[in-house]
Amino acid sequence: MENTQNIPQQQYQEESFDYKALFFKLYRYWYFFVLTVFIALLIAFLFNKYTKPVFEVSTTVLISDDQSSMDAQSLMGFGFSNNMQNVENEVGKLQSYTLVNATVRELDLGISYFQEENFITSELYKKSPFVVLFDSAFPQAINIKFKLDIQSNKNFILRAEGKAISHYDYKNFEVVEEKPGEGLIEFKIDSTLRFGQFISGKHFRFKIALNETYNPETDHDKSFYFVFNDIDKLTKAFQAFEIEPIKEESSILKISQKGNNVTKSIDFLNKLTEVYLRRNLDKKNRAAENTVLFIDAQLAEISDSLNITEQNLQDFRTNRQVMDLDFQAEQVFEQLKFLENEKAQLSLKAMYYKTLQEYLVQNKDLEDVMIIPTTLGIDDPLISSLTSELIKYYAEKEEKLLFSKPSNPAILTINQKIEITENTLLENVNNIVSTSNIAIEDIDKRIAELEGKINKLPATQRELLGIERTFKLSNSMYNYLQEKRSEALITKASNEPDNEIIDIARDLGDDPVFPKKSLNYMIAFVLGIVLPVVYFLGKDYFNDKVIERKDVENITSFPIMGHIIHSNKDTQAVVAESPKSSISESFRSIRTNLQFVSEGKEKQTILITSDMVSAGKTFCAINLASIFALYGKKTLLMGFDLRKPKIYKDFGLSNTEGISSYLINKSTLEGIIQVSPIENLDIIMAGPVPPNPSELIASSKTDVLFEKLNELYDYIIIDTPPVGLVTDAYLLMKYSDANMFIVRQNYTHKKVFGSIMKDIENRKIPNVSILINDVKLSKNSYGYGYGYGYGYGYGYGYGYGYGYGYGYYSDDKDKEKESSAKRIFKDA
Repeated sequence: MENTQNIPQQQYQEESFDYKALFFKLYRYWYFFVLTVFIALLIAFLFNKYTKPVFEVSTTVLISDDQSSMDAQSLMGFGFSNNMQNVENEVGKLQSYTLVNATVRELDLGISYFQEENFITSELYKKSPFVVLFDSAFPQAINIKFKLDIQSNKNFILRAEGKAISHYDYKNFEVVEEKPGEGLIEFKIDSTLRFGQFISGKHFRFKIALNETYNPETDHDKSFYFVFNDIDKLTKAFQAFEIEPIKEESSILKISQKGNNVTKSIDFLNKLTEVYLRRNLDKKNRAAENTVLFIDAQLAEISDSLNITEQNLQDFRTNRQVMDLDFQAEQVFEQLKFLENEKAQLSLKAMYYKTLQEYLVQNKDLEDVMIIPTTLGIDDPLISSLTSELIKYYAEKEEKLLFSKPSNPAILTINQKIEITENTLLENVNNIVSTSNIAIEDIDKRIAELEGKINKLPATQRELLGIERTFKLSNSMYNYLQEKRSEALITKASNEPDNEIIDIARDLGDDPVFPKKSLNYMIAFVLGIVLPVVYFLGKDYFNDKVIERKDVENITSFPIMGHIIHSNKDTQAVVAESPKSSISESFRSIRTNLQFVSEGKEKQTILITSDMVSAGKTFCAINLASIFALYGKKTLLMGFDLRKPKIYKDFGLSNTEGISSYLINKSTLEGIIQVSPIENLDIIMAGPVPPNPSELIASSKTDVLFEKLNELYDYIIIDTPPVGLVTDAYLLMKYSDANMFIVRQNYTHKKVFGSIMKDIENRKIPNVSILINDVKLSKNSYGYGYGYGYGYGYGYGYGYGYGYGYGYYSDDKDKEKESSAKRIFKDA
């Protein structure tokens, strides 16, 4: 039964994106969505399962805004105070290589232990059933895996193989490179060894012992390995932690670190803050410690002098039998004692100032001389102010060097300030030293006057006065220094860090920050839905070929005569060889539509062309001619593609004579007409390729040819060259009753097709229609409005899909052989 459906005249529309068509297309391929969602969820599952989880731990530190509390330095003499620390500077200190390196060393992370299980490697921080005890005086090979299999509580198998480029000296904490020219040192271990046995080689020396975590029931079947770490590289790895204020403008810092091992991250952060606070406290205690060292040096000298004078006094009193001075001698002694105490204090000050003077002249580090206690009598306000500024500049320079190079303009500016301040300080110290010398000289004169009075005393009283004078002076200085030493130690004991820890790092049992399992599944599900949509949107948006019927309707107003479905046959003459196939039914539908358009006209000449080669015009011409012949009509197929003749190959006929030889009068009409194997179908071949095909077609001989043929045949099918390449088809359109333009699905370019249609419209060529070729069908075609219609869709028409007519055609059984998976990917 033939489809006699009317073909409506389509109105020309501007091309627009058809979202309704896209919706139906997405609905058709629901199984594609299911497949992509399943694959996405499977990938998310595998990613979650085999990705090492990353946990985040944190600690908080309060950076004190008030740094004015009296520390050892301010209590000991100059009234100095440290420079006001700010949050940015403290962040720089916390993230400094020096602090992190000290933390790593104190945690003793020279060796890392690992376990391999189910393709996942886990670090056994504090959970390893064994411990490696290495000889710190012997460099160890770094980044080499030493694999260990525990056999029993006495034996184990150790395997290692590698090329040692460098090894690490854990005694001096440095990498030792191989000497030039020695090359790589290869080594290999594969032995059964005893626990506690030293294992030695050129690049290692260590022994392995079991610890309290060893479990003989489970550890024998596991695979372990350990690695000697490069402390420098490990330090750089641990520097990747984040510091930020808990709130804007807050001085409380949150220090966070992400890592695969929670316990290791907790230990690192807690040790980091511990070392940070300890260094801050050590810096404050350094003033008191240096003060104690200074006093101890003075006490060592005075103690010897005191012991000697004490013994001399005792011996004098015993031998001379004199116990005390008389009244006159006592008065002189008290005056002399006062002057010598004053001179001793001035001498102590002068000693400090001369030391400071020497450091300034020789450009030495001033840190050691800027911490003398004020209790020693050094309280000059100008010196204190200049020294305080100098300390401030040095601290500012040290902080900026954490982030800048010495050549930085800001550091050069600070250097200039330091130089100016040091020069001013040196000038003032010189003045103070001169003033001190004058004061000492004055005291020396007054002492000399008293010594003159002493000389007038009796000899015994003079000697006793001299000995007691020396003894009491030494004893007074000794007691004075002891008192100041005790004050310095009390100050040191009372010092506290400027900053404090608010919350230590701890394991709160939080979920890993990576991977986020629930989020990954959600993303996978969304991507499983979105990606197919994006795929179809992108495919439709960027596609420049004709895919659907609406693509043709948007480009031209010419009617669509019908469609020809995709052929899997090995022959061009599908209608003749498979008259009951769905393709044959497609051509029957075309034949019916042509008869309807001709309004009952008994004879027709039909011209078939296309925009480019391979659109299938010859295939359509052969089968359309065949379908008319099977209908009992006397039909002629003409191969008017004089440039590339090929119809003769499909029928196995000769091309030695044809249209070209007829038009140049070398053949008769009867001589070029060949009988085909199909009843009622004759064929005229193109003939030998001429040098001037367009001129031959335009000759009057062509008029004569068609006049004669119209008398002999009911239907004449003309196969012409593509109009997008040559003009031959335009020359032949005056002889045709219907001009059929072939559009091939997923092959014909929209722009080329649109350009040709516009040209045809401008030429006002009548009776033009469109035939869509090579339509690929699927089980879920979505009908006339959004596919290629005419009954080949799902549940419609005569059963080209799996509709009401399924099983009627001879090629329906072939479709059953196609697998579901193949249809999914083919349809998509």
